Amino acid sequence: MKEIADILKAYQKALKANKKTALATVVKVEGSSYRRPGARMLITEDGQLTGAISGGCLEGDALRKALSAIVQQENKLITYDTTDEEDAKIGVQLGCNGIVHILFEPIVEEEEFNPVAILAALSEKREDAVLVTLFALDSKVQPGTSMLYRKENLQSNIPVEIKQSIMDDVAKAWDNKTSVFSNYQTPEENIDGFLEFIRPSISLVIAGAGNDVQPLAEVAYLLGWEVTIADGRPTHASTIRFPNANQVLVSKPEQLLSQVHIDEQTAFVLMTHNYNYDLELLNLLLDTNAPYVGILGPKKKLIRMLDELNRNTPENESRVHGPIGLDIGAETAEEIAISIVAEIKSVFSGASTNSLKVKRSPIHVYSNL
Repeated sequence: MKEIADILKAYQKALKANKKTALATVVKVEGSSYRRPGARMLITEDGQLTGAISGGCLEGDALRKALSAIVQQENKLITYDTTDEEDAKIGVQLGCNGIVHILFEPIVEEEEFNPVAILAALSEKREDAVLVTLFALDSKVQPGTSMLYRKENLQSNIPVEIKQSIMDDVAKAWDNKTSVFSNYQTPEENIDGFLEFIRPSISLVIAGAGNDVQPLAEVAYLLGWEVTIADGRPTHASTIRFPNANQVLVSKPEQLLSQVHIDEQTAFVLMTHNYNYDLELLNLLLDTNAPYVGILGPKKKLIRMLDELNRNTPENESRVHGPIGLDIGAETAEEIAISIVAEIKSVFSGASTNSLKVKRSPIHVYSNL
């Protein structure tokens, strides 16, 4: 979501400067590639790039393709075959051993469902969504970013003859909470669809505003997470100390939960270094559906807290992450921040914390309908 947020900011800036823009989206990958389907980049007519569709090796050629789309005012699908040893001769030199299909869409502000307008609608709410991008591998007609689906809301310019088929597949992607590819047949042509399941960014609520919280808040901000800082000390909980936080609250534990929204993407980290504050907040959190609760400190601290609360059950001991973070040998506040963020990310992604070198399956998995 951070990439999308950056693109929206860059687009508004370009709009004010009266600059034409195009959106580049990775819609399909065969084999290996640095970025996966759903990676996006905004290109302005004067060559400013926001976001990324590769590790930097594609951006130069993508700029030329985007300018062509802007001049001709039509969507274009460009395929980069990095399995071809001849790619070095055209200056791409990706070295990823895969085939990457990238859709370029010129942005027309007046169009109600232009790609940036759909991305803006996506960012308006903290709700799951399915974003539909249509393209054609064997045709010059490229429908482009075409639909945003939420449980009680739909924005679409899908061709009517395939709309019901797409809605059926969107429902499957929604139910399974996974991105999928599918294929649709119109009387004139064959259309491919990338149905991208998108969750809201992680909301990180940090109880504590000490110096060791600052690097954690900054790392989370860089990842595009929504960060809330809460502490009972007004000298510590201030926007001066946490300029990039979405919220900074001077709050007691019993007040905090009424000031934050807890959803399926909310994580709480307790690191006030005030035992009683953490104890009271932990007691309240155990009665919520917060999917992640972590406490700084040794395991014996968590056990003691659960014992004092008379809530030391196997379920609660398993649910609360204490000590918090992954075992990476962290010592400094900055290293501990990385450890905590990595654990939270792995929990919400449902990923193992093993080294990728021992993984036997593909890093990223997408389904075909």
